[in-house]
Amino acid sequence: MINKYDLIIIGSGPGGYIAAVRGSQLGMKVLVIEKEYLGGTCLNWGCIPIKSLLKSATVFNYIKNCSNYGVFVNKGRVDFKKVIKRSRNIVNNLRLDIKLLLKNNNIKIIYGFGLIKSNNIIEVVSSVGQKINTYYSNHIIIATGGISLNLDILPINNIDILDYKGAMLVKNQPKSILIIGAGVIGIEFAYFYNSIGTEVVIVERMDRVAIFEDKDISIQLKKIFIKLGIKILLSSQIVNTIKHKKNFQVNIKNLYSNIFINCDIILSSIGVGANLKNLGLKNIGIKVQNKKILVDKFYRTNIKGIYCIGDMINSPSLAHIASAEGIICVEKIFGINISLLNYNNIPSCIYCQPEIASVGYTEELSKKLGYKIRVGKFYFSSLGKSRINDSLYGFIKIIFEDKYGELLGAHMIGDNVTEIVSEVVLARKLETTAYEIINTVHPHPSISEGIFKAVYNAYSKDFVKKVGLRGLEPRTSTLSV
Repeated sequence: MINKYDLIIIGSGPGGYIAAVRGSQLGMKVLVIEKEYLGGTCLNWGCIPIKSLLKSATVFNYIKNCSNYGVFVNKGRVDFKKVIKRSRNIVNNLRLDIKLLLKNNNIKIIYGFGLIKSNNIIEVVSSVGQKINTYYSNHIIIATGGISLNLDILPINNIDILDYKGAMLVKNQPKSILIIGAGVIGIEFAYFYNSIGTEVVIVERMDRVAIFEDKDISIQLKKIFIKLGIKILLSSQIVNTIKHKKNFQVNIKNLYSNIFINCDIILSSIGVGANLKNLGLKNIGIKVQNKKILVDKFYRTNIKGIYCIGDMINSPSLAHIASAEGIICVEKIFGINISLLNYNNIPSCIYCQPEIASVGYTEELSKKLGYKIRVGKFYFSSLGKSRINDSLYGFIKIIFEDKYGELLGAHMIGDNVTEIVSEVVLARKLETTAYEIINTVHPHPSISEGIFKAVYNAYSKDFVKKVGLRGLEPRTSTLSV
């Protein structure tokens, strides 16, 4: 007997379980198929657990620097196993929350691998290939997420050569770590390990860190990391590695020389690819290009009734994007008249300290696209709240199109910027002008004041003439990193 559902979703990550809940809210009978743990990579091995590690690192940094606040305590220490345990406990609790959320929405969960047999039939099999059951639906969403990309010369064993998953389960704090890749994962782990006393080296094949961020952000982050004692090798690649009894010797080649680095463990963080395995895509003819499933603007594949969202398609690998795609996909299936997702207005965040947040075009891309721009920048060293927080190394950079004042982008590096970037996202969504931001009262003292002052900096001469906001020009910071 084939079990029938209105909607079947393969994968329970932030794309899958959010889509499932939205389907249930719209009256659909929903089934979720999950091969491992509810919550997917984001909850179990990515966004959530690493932010827990970063919080521990930040607390430890507060303790190390507490005398700056007039507070004196005994020298702190890190219990690495408890730091990891706290991270895993948070994951376990949130996993239970998702299970309860799905249960309260009458969503059925089946554990196993979803093998697509046709455009409306899925066979669920166990990890050893044993058939569990067969299910039918007119609508199937593939949301199986991403997997680590690996270098051929560094096969992942998750013992001493790690991907992001293995990095969550390290048993003992290493004395030294080599991190390959200066993207989000590499940057966040570099901050964590450096904060707790591990020697950190970053190897990046590009000419700067955080390559997808505005160039000014990349430059500032590099300065801060170097000041913290993190060694950064840019325009560099791994030539080979030699495994010794207790450590590795890694040969790195850059533009100038060969370098040899000794390290206890290696973290490979070169990116994330689509998890296309064990789905039966070739059997039914789903089109794949550059190892991503092809979809239209409503996430429909070339096979009727089959859809795809998240890391599986050619969109940025962000949990909040997958969730948004899931909602749009389900609402389109249901027949709701929806708006397309504007991928140019999605916030991107990195949770090292100082934090990084951005949305929209970089200055470099704005010019490349032919915009005549004006740029406003405000340094946190001139902000009262930043002085209070003892977090001075950063700025907010706002980019406007000059003729009509379109808000093209914003780029921030500093304390709690991941919490304030949504103001710019909303402003861009509502097509807000600089004049409206200038005339929106921001609380004092606050980090968000920096947005107002960066915008004012871009239009300072105009606003002095038109609205008389004299005396608010941000002073030029003399603080060096």
